[in-house]
Amino acid sequence: MYRIDNSTFERVEDFKYLGTTLTNQNKIAEETKSTLRSGIACYHLVQNFLSSRVVSKNLKIKIYRTIILPVVLYGCETWSLTVREERNLRVFENMVLRVFGPRRDEVVGEWRRLHNEELNNLYSSPNIVRVINSRRIGWAGHVARMDEERGMYRVLLG
Repeated sequence: MYRIDNSTFERVEDFKYLGTTLTNQNKIAEETKSTLRSGIACYHLVQNFLSSRVVSKNLKIKIYRTIILPVVLYGCETWSLTVREERNLRVFENMVLRVFGPRRDEVVGEWRRLHNEELNNLYSSPNIVRVINSRRIGWAGHVARMDEERGMYRVLLG
């Protein structure tokens, strides 16, 4: 049990906050796996539409940003990512961005998959890991601006 002013807190192994399961070991692997599974399921629901040649690149990007990405990023403000989770998130993002289709190699004249760097250039937005880091910083700033009486502010200072 921990006491802060008039409040008492018990030590727990894990709890749910902002839709994210937080653990006392600060392990987020299960949470990221779960959200990636949800994101992949969402992607498969719109995959036929996204892979259509009739749909413009800009519309595909809007669909990714408004339908798929929010499913994956829900609660990401509380995540502390390891290198493995960052890699898994980038792999997911590149999988979705492959809907831009193949590119004809100018030297050989054959079709090939786009390289990850080419996908990032086509997407022209911060990658998913940068978005998560930005949201985490924004959440920390929000908590830092809270009144001193708020529990979350006291936890941040403690």
